[in-house]
Amino acid sequence: MAPGAARCAPALPALLALLGALLPGLGEAQVSLHPREAIIPRGGSVEVNCSAPCSHVGLETYLNKTEVASGHNWKTFRLSNVQEDSSPICFANCDPKPQMLDSMNLTVYWTPSLVELAPLPPWQPVGENLTLSCQVAGGAPRASLTVVLLRGEEELSRQPAVGEATQVNATVLARREDHGANFSCRTELDLRPQGLGLFQNSSAPRQLRTFVLPETNPRLSGLVAEVEREQLVECTMDGLFPASEAEVHLGLGDRRLQPTVTYKGDSFSATALVKAHAEEQGPHKLVCEVTLGDQTRTTWEKVTVYSFPAPSLTLSQPEVSEGTVVTVECEAHAGAVVTLSGAAAGKPASRARVLLNASSEDDKRVFSCSAALEVAGQVLSKTRTRQLRVLYGPKLDKKDCLGNWTWQEGSTQTLRCKASGNPTPELNCSRKWDGAQLPIGDLKPVTREIAGTYKCQAKSSQGEVTRDVVVIVIYHENKLAIIILVTVAGVLGTLGTAAYLYNRQRKIQKYRLQKAAEAAALKLNTPATPP
Repeated sequence: MAPGAARCAPALPALLALLGALLPGLGEAQVSLHPREAIIPRGGSVEVNCSAPCSHVGLETYLNKTEVASGHNWKTFRLSNVQEDSSPICFANCDPKPQMLDSMNLTVYWTPSLVELAPLPPWQPVGENLTLSCQVAGGAPRASLTVVLLRGEEELSRQPAVGEATQVNATVLARREDHGANFSCRTELDLRPQGLGLFQNSSAPRQLRTFVLPETNPRLSGLVAEVEREQLVECTMDGLFPASEAEVHLGLGDRRLQPTVTYKGDSFSATALVKAHAEEQGPHKLVCEVTLGDQTRTTWEKVTVYSFPAPSLTLSQPEVSEGTVVTVECEAHAGAVVTLSGAAAGKPASRARVLLNASSEDDKRVFSCSAALEVAGQVLSKTRTRQLRVLYGPKLDKKDCLGNWTWQEGSTQTLRCKASGNPTPELNCSRKWDGAQLPIGDLKPVTREIAGTYKCQAKSSQGEVTRDVVVIVIYHENKLAIIILVTVAGVLGTLGTAAYLYNRQRKIQKYRLQKAAEAAALKLNTPATPP
């Protein structure tokens, strides 16, 4: 075919078809083209056969053609490197009949050259609509091409591809579960009705990041800081998602802090230690900024830096003898109010004082001095304590050292006798007649050898005191004598009872005999009654 003819090729089939329709007798044409329908991949080849009643047969097409076989009234052509749909025309010139024509439908199929999901937003708020957009270029036949939008393997939308360059959109509601999910689009060229297969092309997946950032601002705590002491400041917020993706910034005045952030569920806590110096006393601005997704929440509070030394607590003498007057004084930083244990209630002041006549009950007494200072609406307190030592003489009270112990021999007992006093007195308990020591504090079986009267002496630098202690041990012989006495008493009691009953019976019998004798004598002395 001449180059000029090649340029005009797209219009030639239509022109020949028009001529054939106008020429008379076209309906009687015996020319035929086989196959009448064909579908091939883009760039592929197909063989077509053109036959007619005469030998003058040809194929008109702008496609690359090669005659591969022929006969008396037929020819077979190979059409190669087919790039698009066409309708080749078979023609025959059988004189004197007019030219005869026949055509076929040749369909080219190919998958799209571009399947791409448009970029997703860096962050997508949960609960808001997300528009997915898929660009599709190329692909044929378009009537068999479908575009599918996917979340993972879940189909979100299925739409036909319309036009040469197609953009398919779908709107979905962003969810928490979509955080980290992959979205993509896929084309499906379904040629199964034509006896071919289902051809799929997929875009590269794009990952979505969803988030929730509440409208409420973060919360700050630790709004007072003492000079030269580390103070913990904290920023917290609830209801974020995903909380671990939140960026937290803490700043105090012009100083950027380095917080430690911990996450738990939908919450976070950011803490940082702040150490202020004396020259920084006064109010400062503490700022917490939270960024998640493309949104930011900021809050700030006033932090007051203050100086508050602990109160001073002094005793005129920390260790005194019983009966000595002790002065206890408590003093705090200006502006603070002190409370001294043991002091009478009075007007709030930064100083308090107590006079005490020391007694043994005051030994180891702890005095407490508390100072309270109001800073930025908070009442802060500090406390100091001091202990008083009172020296007093030994004491051997009945509650600490019983005067008498009575125990059963062989029983396990602990001899307890304790002396009180400051300093702690030395205690010695010895038996009066032989000086034997009483085994105080030992848990041991009781023997009869420890019985006796002991003299317990408590002695210290403050004096001495004594107390007699009697230890009675009940042992076997004691019990036997008691049993014998009880037995003898029982026997004597039984004998006495028997003797009493015997004598009583004798007296009753004697009385009855006497009464009988008196009755008989009376009967003898009474005269007989005349007949």
